[in-house]
Amino acid sequence: MPDAESVTDTITQERVRHLPPFKVVLHNDDVNTFEHVILAILKLTPLKEPEAIEKTIEAHETGQAVLLITNQERAELYVEQFASLSLTATCEPDE
Repeated sequence: MPDAESVTDTITQERVRHLPPFKVVLHNDDVNTFEHVILAILKLTPLKEPEAIEKTIEAHETGQAVLLITNQERAELYVEQFASLSLTATCEPDE
């Protein structure tokens, strides 16, 4: 029979796996350059340069671009990190 600690660990792992997904959305602005936005995406996210360029263009052309999907806590951290670089990002549930 498993001990209480291993049962608790298993329950915790299950909860982590089932955290609801949140989108990190980058918003267009009229202030920042393409280069600044691309470099910020590269610095803060696991996206590679071609993806960062694509997302920057998408945000510019449509007003916003979903950068990635993660858990709520991490999504909120991304929003704060983008704000620290003078960029607007939001997070919302991925329905």
